[in-house]
Amino acid sequence: MTQVARQGSKIARIKNPTAPKLPPSLRPAEQRDALEDDAIIKGVGYESTHFVGMEVEGVEFESCMFQNSRFTGTELHRSQFSDSAFNTCDFSQVTAHDVSLIRCTINGSRITGSSWKSGTFRDVHIEGCISAPAMYRYMKLFSVAFTDCKMIGADFQSTSMNNVRFENCDLTGAQFSNGQMGTVRFENCTLIDVGGAASLKGATVQGPGSMELALSLAREAGILFEDY
Repeated sequence: MTQVARQGSKIARIKNPTAPKLPPSLRPAEQRDALEDDAIIKGVGYESTHFVGMEVEGVEFESCMFQNSRFTGTELHRSQFSDSAFNTCDFSQVTAHDVSLIRCTINGSRITGSSWKSGTFRDVHIEGCISAPAMYRYMKLFSVAFTDCKMIGADFQSTSMNNVRFENCDLTGAQFSNGQMGTVRFENCTLIDVGGAASLKGATVQGPGSMELALSLAREAGILFEDY
């Protein structure tokens, strides 16, 4: 379903992320399905698998399911996950450089302390996750939805966003400086002490976050409020 948000006299359409195309059944992961350089893995289901403290480059996963899996402290470079789902996984302290997620879902997972840089999220839905804080600098986000996420201190500096929606997210202290905004919508989010608020020009804000964001804009403009 497409959501509609008004920006002045224009009507901006928010495109929902396309769901992953997962096969009806997945092959259980085997030793040959390990996370290693230049691996190409398709149609595999991982259950409680640990990929902890690794450094990997050039990995491609397609149509895979990760359940209760840990990527804690792992470094990923020039890799891609497409048509895949991550459920109750741990991405804490992950470093991901030039990593793309295409038609993916991340549910009920920890992304705390992770760093995603210079990659792409396209058709990605992140729901019920703890990402406080996490870094998404120089990322390209297209058709991405963050739902019911704790994102205190999230860093989106110099990130390009289009067709991006934040729903019921706590973005206290988040940073958006030097971002490039297309169609972006905040619904019922906490936007206290947001940095780089001026970079959100053109975004649509619904709910109490509108006043919180206005205060951040006033602060950046050097406007002081006095009580009498």
